[in-house]
Amino acid sequence: MAYLTAEKKQELFGKYGKSNTDTGSPESQIALFSYRISHLTEHLKNNKHDYGTQRSLLRLVGKRRKLLMYLKEVDIERYRAIIKTLNLRK
Repeated sequence: MAYLTAEKKQELFGKYGKSNTDTGSPESQIALFSYRISHLTEHLKNNKHDYGTQRSLLRLVGKRRKLLMYLKEVDIERYRAIIKTLNLRK
């Protein structure tokens, strides 16, 4: 009962990256982190005392923030595009 299957990853990489196998671009990684963050947020709504998951969520948010800052410095247009498509507040 894995929530993140290989097919789902390929779908995310195909939608936000350059291709289905584009695992390295910042856009595809940000999209993957955002999907995982939303899943963990839903899990924590039901399991308030799951502190291991809470820590994992905070680490993922930090990783996504670092990638977003990197993308903002390198290419502001790509940054704006990913923010808009993922509906992130920034």
